Amino acid sequence: MGSRTFRSLCPAACGLALLLASATVAAATGGAMRVKDLGKVQGWRENVLVGTGIVTGLAGTGDSPGSRATRQALSNVLAQFHLTVPPEQVISRNVAVVMVSASLPPFAREGDTLDVQVASSGDARSLVGGSLLLAALRGPDGRVYALAQGPVSVGGHRYDANGNVVQKNHPTAGSVPNGAIVEVGIAGAVPPPAQVTFVLAEPDYTTADRVATAINARFGAPLARARDASGIEVEVPAEGRGDLVRFLARLQDVQVEPDRRARVVVNERTGTVVAGGDVRISRVAISHGDLKVSVTNQVTASQPSFVFRTGPGVGTAILNNTRVEVQEPEGLGYVAGAGTVSDLVQALARLKTPTRDVISILRAVKAAGALHADLVIQ
Repeated sequence: MGSRTFRSLCPAACGLALLLASATVAAATGGAMRVKDLGKVQGWRENVLVGTGIVTGLAGTGDSPGSRATRQALSNVLAQFHLTVPPEQVISRNVAVVMVSASLPPFAREGDTLDVQVASSGDARSLVGGSLLLAALRGPDGRVYALAQGPVSVGGHRYDANGNVVQKNHPTAGSVPNGAIVEVGIAGAVPPPAQVTFVLAEPDYTTADRVATAINARFGAPLARARDASGIEVEVPAEGRGDLVRFLARLQDVQVEPDRRARVVVNERTGTVVAGGDVRISRVAISHGDLKVSVTNQVTASQPSFVFRTGPGVGTAILNNTRVEVQEPEGLGYVAGAGTVSDLVQALARLKTPTRDVISILRAVKAAGALHADLVIQ
């Protein structure tokens, strides 16, 4: 005897009434924000630096002696101190060749320190306890902008003995906090511009127009013009070029109420639904419930009884009886009148709707044209 049970979710078609969104976080709506919080001035970005180096002082967990790159790198380092050792004679497991990277922030000056990321590029087992030797960090133009050196901090470990290995996190990557010193700064490399472009973090034509209008109202002159959905060109007046810092500070302090695009984000893996509180829903009828189908198989044996001697065509028969049961809860839900997601959250909480069911309903409501927002499925 076997039994199989199937559960079918029927958004917008089956029994138990439902409305819209469960586990919804209502976002705060309205309110002015500083221009500074909506984007940045074009050109203000970090610059990537990268280089190679050697980590020494490892307790036998460095690159294997068969690594040609490690032997050559260590030989080159020793040669700078007038120690001539051919690469073929370099045998050490206490050294590892690593890739070194850092980010050079805008307006960096000589003497500033940077955090450095270190990652093994060979077959080292662990960088725990090692120190990075002096490594030059170069930009895309090939110029050296910073020098890195210092003890490597690794948030893990690896120990092995007699075939047993104990490892935590990734011991072949670490960091050197404040391990790089800027040698070439990028601040003040260009004269004050006659025009700056402010770039929105989230492009939107309405917000761009509002930013340009607010800037013009603040300075009392038509200085700003929205070029597109993300860029606002701002002309720097003559008095602002003499004190660009003050002008940009006043520019970033302008208050603007951004226009938010209605959006509902659904994560099917975690069952999370996040929507803005102002997402509107048109009048719609939603029927939702569980259709439970049970299929039961019953196997019986039929054989002759009280028969002393049977013919050649008489024998035991196996019978398979299948029984199908369908259970459909009764009930119909009706969402009256237009409203917002935040208006429906309380009703959904009372109905104790599973979040997985809400995802199915949201997709059906969107397909019906009643959900006036972008539905983003992650």
